[in-house]
Amino acid sequence: MQANNGVDIKSMIRTIPDYPNPGIMFRDITTLLADPVGLRASIDGLVWPFLSAGIHHVVGVEARGFILGGAVAHELGRGFVPIRKKGKLPWTTIGLEYSLEYGVDMIEMHADAIEPGQSCAVIDDLIATGGTAAATAELVEMQRGRVACLAFVIELTALDGARRIGGRPLESLIRY
Repeated sequence: MQANNGVDIKSMIRTIPDYPNPGIMFRDITTLLADPVGLRASIDGLVWPFLSAGIHHVVGVEARGFILGGAVAHELGRGFVPIRKKGKLPWTTIGLEYSLEYGVDMIEMHADAIEPGQSCAVIDDLIATGGTAAATAELVEMQRGRVACLAFVIELTALDGARRIGGRPLESLIRY
């Protein structure tokens, strides 16, 4: 998957060394989001795999997945389903606890957000170890929805997040 028009979005991502811990190279997409050409190229690239996929919803993961996923949903003319941290959604929810490299977390979605058989595109800014992505896909599938693809701006290949999502289709615009 590529961003449109040959735009080098990788050059628009700021790398912050030793953040949040020594040895970590943090990939900060706020500079990409602030650049109108970079933002447009990223959204276009994320939309591309879903143009003819017949999806019903775009599922966005808190918080940058809301920015990207909302724009993708708008471009596709589809609804947006937010995935949030525990306790942030106002209606009846379903949740899933999952392991992180530093502990355990929980994400939730509204229990009535996805109907059985509906196809969903999962969008987020980055896949690292794949924990949040896998948990998001499992939430969709708990509602008997189908994950058409998980799409990211950045994939950190050394952390092998693709393995953790269990063979579900994965697309990324750039890889580190």
